[in-house]
Order: sequence, then C-alpha cells, then structure tokens
Amino acid sequence: MTTTTHPFAAIILAAGKGTRMKSDTHKVLHKIAGHAMLEHLMASVAELGPERTAVVVGVGRDQIEKAVGDRAVTCLQEPQLGTGHAVQQAEGALEGFAGDVLVLYGDVPFVKADTMRAMLERLHSADAPAVVVLGFEPEDPLAYGRVIADDAGSILKMVEFKDADEGERACRLCNSGLLAARASDIFALLARVGNDNAQGEYYLPDIVNIAIADGRSCAVIVADSADEVAGINSRAELAAAEGRWQAARRVQAMDEGATLIAPETVFFAYDTVLGRDVTIEPNVFFGPGVRVADNVLIRANSHIEGASLATGVKVGPFARLRPGTVLEEGSFIGNFVEVKNAVMHAGAKASHLTYLGDATIGAGANIGAGTITCNYDGYFKYKTVIGPGAFIGSNSSLIAPVTIGADAIVAAGSAVSRDVAPGELRMVRAEQLVKDGWADRFHDAMKKKKASEKKG
Repeated sequence: MTTTTHPFAAIILAAGKGTRMKSDTHKVLHKIAGHAMLEHLMASVAELGPERTAVVVGVGRDQIEKAVGDRAVTCLQEPQLGTGHAVQQAEGALEGFAGDVLVLYGDVPFVKADTMRAMLERLHSADAPAVVVLGFEPEDPLAYGRVIADDAGSILKMVEFKDADEGERACRLCNSGLLAARASDIFALLARVGNDNAQGEYYLPDIVNIAIADGRSCAVIVADSADEVAGINSRAELAAAEGRWQAARRVQAMDEGATLIAPETVFFAYDTVLGRDVTIEPNVFFGPGVRVADNVLIRANSHIEGASLATGVKVGPFARLRPGTVLEEGSFIGNFVEVKNAVMHAGAKASHLTYLGDATIGAGANIGAGTITCNYDGYFKYKTVIGPGAFIGSNSSLIAPVTIGADAIVAAGSAVSRDVAPGELRMVRAEQLVKDGWADRFHDAMKKKKASEKKG
C-alpha cells in the first residue's frame, strides 16, 4: 500500500437507480472480470490508505451494505436530489475529519490510484486550490460539461454544454464529475449550492464556480484516457468496459512473458496471476482466484477458477478446474476432466473423462478414463485419498470416504467402497454370465416377431 502524504477520506456515490441496467442487482455490483464495479474502485482507493470511506446509497442499500461490509459506512440519500445533495449525505460520516475528501462514482470503476493521488496532491500545491476537478479529453466531446482552464490548469469556469457558447463548446476538456477538496471546504461550499435549474437538483460541480466567485483558485488535472473515467449505465456499456479491460489485460499478460495463441479468445479475472513462459491456447476462461506458475501449458477450451497450477503443469483441452484445485509440479489434467477441491501431487495425471472432487492424489498416480470420486451422498461431502504411484483403472467409482494405498491397483470397472492397502490389487466386478447361443436365438425370435407384425 502506498498512502498519500495527507490524510484523506473517500466518498463514493452509488445512489442512482440504474434503471437502464434493468436488473434486480444494484448497478455498481455488476461485475467486470469477475469483480463488481464498486470493488474495482474500492481496491484502487484502498491502495492509498483512506482514513474513512463512505458510500452514498439509495435503492438497493442492503445489497451494497452486504458487499462493502466493514470497509465503509453507508449513507442514505432519500430523496435523490442531485450529486451535490448526495455528497452532503456523507457529512455526518466525516464528522470530526479535517483532511482531504475525494469524491468518486461507483459506476466509474477504473479510476487509477495514481490519478486519485495526483488529485489529492494538487490540493496542496502552492496556489492551494479550493477544488481539484478531474478532466478528460474524449475523441468526441459530445454534450459533456466543459472545463474552461488556462495553460497552468487553473479553472476559469465550469459550464454545462447547453449553457456554453460556441467558443466554450470548442474546448475539448470535459468534466468527469470526480473532484477533490478539503473537508473544511467541501461541505461549506455545498451548503451554498442552489437548485435553480431544469431538474431542480443540487449539482456537485457548482461548488467550483462558487469558489471561483469567492476569488479562490480551482484546478483541473487530466485523466490519462477517457476510458479511465467512463461511466457504466447499461448492459451494453458494461460489456464494452469488459472488452476494454480484457484487451488491456491480454497485452499485460503477453508483455510479462505469457504466450496467448489467440488473445481475443482468452478471458482473465481481476486477480489472475501468470508466470513466465505460460502458453494459453484459444478459448480459455479464468475465473477469480487462479495462480499459474512458470512453464504451464493450458490447452484450448478450458475453464479454470480458484485453482493453483505449479511449474510444468499441463491442462486440457476441455478441462474444468474448480475452486480448491491444486496441481503440483508436472501434474497433468487432460480432456474432459473436472477437478474440484482436490490436490494432484507431483507427476500425477488424469488424462480424460474423469471427475475428481474432494480428493488427494499422490505423486505419480495414474487415474484412468471414466474414473469418478463419489464424494457426495446428498447431504455431506467425503474425501478420497489416493496414494503415490497408485493406478486406478478406467471406469472406476471410488466411493468416499475411501483410501487407496501407495502403488495399489484398482482394476477397471471397479466400484470401491472400502480402503485398498498399499500394493494391493482390488477388483470389484460382478461374475460374468455366459450363455452359449443365447444371442443368436434371441435375434431369430425377434426377427420372426417383427416380420409377423408387419404381415398383420
């Protein structure tokens, strides 16, 4: 964690109804790369070590309170009378706090910690601005509000597009809505904001013009890109944000030494960790909680979540690794193998058509095709332990709880419900019944019956 020079508090606005999402899930809890928008933002805030964090909520308050837990206090905005009114709802949560205040939006999730730090540091420059605004320069300024500033970044005027003249509309510097101010200033300025506008609402940016009218300076810093301050209000915008995030993460993975055969088909989670010389074939999906060491091969069409893959592991194609999977050095999971809450020790392999759940597989053990660990009785889960060097024949059912000893062999087609001692052969099959000529007589009888039915 790299804290800021001066103490600060974060106010995150998340009271909007998010009607364009058409969802029972609060807008800011919709996920990008397996992480809620709000979580992305809070992770960046946490890098700077805030003294307090307040989330302003409205509809869906219970969902947000559950999501943030004890990491933030929530402040209810009801009714919702604009962004300025929303920030005012956090005044009680910041009572007694005398540091800086950073105002963010829960549906603008990708503001970088470095950008936040720059906003806060700008507050303490020699000109001591009352407010620092985060601006951005989109390819098409559209109808964004404009920030009219001089070459030094001192704001001359904040103007909404509809109120701007032709010269002001030619300005490409737009207002993101994010800002920083001292706690001693922000609430005093907000108390002077009026609602004499078409919407009858109290707008947060108005504090800039009020401060300027008082003869105080205000400043703007510019985001690295418009994507950093892009708001997400609909499913289409959510998908577009996912696409941008994934594209950047793929480039990062390759820059750090991974080979992606078809980058556009690989999807990462927010916390995926890759080592060097990892090769990822097409159509691989990473859910949260995956750590991949060096020299790992992940073949096409595999789904991996909550798993740890050690050096030299090979996975897939068409493999599914679920949470709790640990693959130790040189182990192998092949096609159409599903692993859940199981450890494959060094060199162990399950090449195809297998389910391994709640299990420990010893070093060098071989799991034959069609093997399943029967780990669930409808009420409880049970563990299967397979010793090092054991050989499990194809189409075997290991009925947990059960232990297969080191170097033991389970014959193909066995249903094993009792422990197998080390070095033992266990064969559990029904005795084969042989009736000479029975099949021929059966076929003859059936053919005659079918022929007679046709005649009838």
